[in-house]
Amino acid sequence: MSLSLQARFWRMLFRMIFKNRRMTIAENRALNARNGQLMNRIPSQARVEKFEIEGSPAAWIRPPRVEGNRVLVHFHGGGYVTGSIDGHLMMCIPLAQTLSMNLLLPEYRLAPEHPFPAALEDALKAYRWLLAQGYAPERILLSGDSAGGGLALATVLSLREAGDPLPAALVLMSPWTDLRLQGGSHVTRAQADAVLHPDVLREWALCYAGEANLDNPLVSPLLADFHGFPPLLIQVGSDEILLDDALGLARKAAADGVPVTLRVWPGLWHVWQMVGEFIPESRKAFEQIRTFVQEKGRA
Repeated sequence: MSLSLQARFWRMLFRMIFKNRRMTIAENRALNARNGQLMNRIPSQARVEKFEIEGSPAAWIRPPRVEGNRVLVHFHGGGYVTGSIDGHLMMCIPLAQTLSMNLLLPEYRLAPEHPFPAALEDALKAYRWLLAQGYAPERILLSGDSAGGGLALATVLSLREAGDPLPAALVLMSPWTDLRLQGGSHVTRAQADAVLHPDVLREWALCYAGEANLDNPLVSPLLADFHGFPPLLIQVGSDEILLDDALGLARKAAADGVPVTLRVWPGLWHVWQMVGEFIPESRKAFEQIRTFVQEKGRA
């Protein structure tokens, strides 16, 4: 499958922004804020309703057409050190519209100011808040991109261990599942990846978890036992250093009896879905998610 001209342009742009210069956490946060301000100026048919969940920022994204009463909870990426509601609207608005589903986008506390387990505590708070609002667990789906994908996995691990009801399914976009950075693709895809540097990921991993926690399955879910997990959809680009994080997760979860749908997209970079409707590959990825949700995430 050849890349669209739009995707080639964005891949080149991302390489210029991220690959050819290594930004600090502060610079990444500033860029995220600028992107969020830009997105807020783009007209959309979806309503974005910002509020708080027990003191933590959150937003409902409500598309003009909603089918049923299911809800998708999306945990944003950003290496646990950056990311926000506004910075993820470009992806989450068209995702909600494609799914014809209300989408809850919570923020969580960021490292290094708030290391593990702060993000996990906030993610659990958002899920349990939904349950308290009367949403049945079989009508809730979790998704996440990059670190948010790892956080979604950690959330389900914590819920399972606590005996809480689990969501219907998980959708994971380029999930960061091994903060030890032991996947071979950190070497084999280092040049091809248009966004991520292994040494930057190492910095972010230590900011979030510290050296002592990297082997904790709630930090590196690749090390978890996945028995009893709901179905997984994993989307990953062939040209990203986190490819093996996704492949290893798919193998491990399938071995533990979890229904797994793995889709490797040729030539695409880390979380290409972030550019939303600007490239056809994102739209196709959202359609793939819609099909999965209809097949696996139905009560």
